[in-house]
Amino acid sequence: MDIRIVAVGRLRKSAELELITEYLDRAMKQGRGFGFSGFDIQEIDDRKSQDKSVQADQLRAALGNEVFWALDERGKLMTSPEFAQGLSTHRDQAAGRLNLVIGGADGLDPSLVAEAGKTISFGKMVWPHMLARVMLCEQCYRAMTILAGGPYHRV
Repeated sequence: MDIRIVAVGRLRKSAELELITEYLDRAMKQGRGFGFSGFDIQEIDDRKSQDKSVQADQLRAALGNEVFWALDERGKLMTSPEFAQGLSTHRDQAAGRLNLVIGGADGLDPSLVAEAGKTISFGKMVWPHMLARVMLCEQCYRAMTILAGGPYHRV
């Protein structure tokens, strides 16, 4: 199963990009033995003149009819093991690629959030969308290590 992060905004060469690349590489290496065949990112242009509904239409076009989970501050708080179990369940249901969607600086349009298979949150605090992308990539790697029974995740 492939996991694709679909995110509003372009990430230029930065510390965040280095972390994202590192975590996705680790996730790929760890997940390969557990039926996770790919981790990648698709970026959607973020123009200041666009409102969230225009971004939602661009995201819908990128997603097609594929399943997606939305990251939203009003979403469900999950533990890392719950996130790992959710990925595993999706894989076991042979549901195809799973898309994890991150909005731009103003978040996601509520209509798109309503269409998501799941809505998850990284807490009640609001995070910069580029940092949320790093955190999501780290959680993907952490999920792979949890599923593998590795020592990375400690409780």
